[in-house]
Amino acid sequence: MAASTSLHPMPVASLPRHVAIVMDGNGRWAQKRWLPRVAGHKQGVEALRGVVRACVERGVPVLSVFAFSSENWSRPAEEVSGLMDLLVMALSREVPSLEKSGVRLHFPGDRSGLSPRVVQGLEAAARDTAHNDTLILNVCFNYGGRWDVVQAARRLAQQGIEITEETLSGATALAHVGDPDLLIRTGGELRISNFLLWQAAYSELVFTDCLWPDFDAAELDLALSEFARRERRFGQTSEQRAGGDTESAEAGQRHA
Repeated sequence: MAASTSLHPMPVASLPRHVAIVMDGNGRWAQKRWLPRVAGHKQGVEALRGVVRACVERGVPVLSVFAFSSENWSRPAEEVSGLMDLLVMALSREVPSLEKSGVRLHFPGDRSGLSPRVVQGLEAAARDTAHNDTLILNVCFNYGGRWDVVQAARRLAQQGIEITEETLSGATALAHVGDPDLLIRTGGELRISNFLLWQAAYSELVFTDCLWPDFDAAELDLALSEFARRERRFGQTSEQRAGGDTESAEAGQRHA
């Protein structure tokens, strides 16, 4: 895949610091081509590679993607098995180039239920890229927003720590990054499907009909342009924001 170039470079101040994506539409992409669903997931890996490159080129410092939800275990066993094999294969193939590009990998999600081979692959990829600082890539695998809130609350309770918005945020699986500024969902569905429920409280939402395997740098630029047009008020009025009153905004939004 050739290196992508933005046709409309955006000022750094207009860029979201954290982009989150629900990568939907792999199965439908494959079905439209009379291919097995796993073929769509393979093409989805190619799309992710291009979007990671595009985020690096545009200076987006954090990208979080929904790779496998805690509800996806209910899919046909053949598809789940294919997804697990694809993950292991993709990690072994992609980590060296990601490491060279300065991408740091994290894998937020529940490790229980995953095979030792998958867990070892996740841990090795995170370890091998831990020193990178160009882009943080959160590949949310066996993740669910409700699971995240519950595990955070349980952790605080076990430690005897009072549960507040601040302490709960600090105990979530994505506590190492700020909340997503922009959440994109591909595939035409108008929901976030249990992704980053706590963190997306003030995210700008962009929905596109583009199926994930067809999502590229140009589609990303459309979403970034839409984000730049939005007025983010965080519960304030436009007049308050224009006047620089940011106290309540800071209370409602964590920054990376």
